[in-house]
Amino acid sequence: MARWAPEKKDQLEALAGEILHNYGSGRAIIAIDGSSTAGTAEFAAALADAMRDTGHKVFIASIRDFRKTHARRESPSAETAESFYADAFDYSVFQRVLIDPFRASGSTGFVLAAYDEKRDAALQPKWMTAGKDAILMVEGVFLNRRELAGLWNYSVWLEVPPAEDEDGSAEQGADSLYRAEANPRSAAVAIIDNRDVEHPRRVFADAC
Repeated sequence: MARWAPEKKDQLEALAGEILHNYGSGRAIIAIDGSSTAGTAEFAAALADAMRDTGHKVFIASIRDFRKTHARRESPSAETAESFYADAFDYSVFQRVLIDPFRASGSTGFVLAAYDEKRDAALQPKWMTAGKDAILMVEGVFLNRRELAGLWNYSVWLEVPPAEDEDGSAEQGADSLYRAEANPRSAAVAIIDNRDVEHPRRVFADAC
């Protein structure tokens, strides 16, 4: 039997409509969570465009832009799956300069990126503001780990088979640690089968 392949545009519009129905007024923060090769950046960009098409203000941030510099890492020269999962990102800075001020609304400024990967250095902050009605979409890995799980108004989990996203690297090995510890699939409001990025398909937690 042929596998159902929905149109990407229809899936994105339906998901955008569901989110905006519940969070179209005020500020809301949406997680686009997935393994290191699940396509979170591309999916977040496309979903943001679907929301903007309705006239809504949407900002996108990546957890990768809140990495710790190698000098601040506990094991900078011998990265393992365990050390990457435990110590790669600066969640304190992420919450302090982005999540908390965005949620505060008003004229409070927030920063969408704090780390320059090319230079392995902190970025000079670029402060931004938004109106009272705005969506912040955060994409990347480990977004429903213990330190972050309470931050999101709505969480999307992009699902791809483990065999496709684990090649022995520290980052991809950390994906397995995350799934085992946090069970992000169960934390998600929406689960999207993203094996075919041109035909993402919503599935449900009790689906086999």
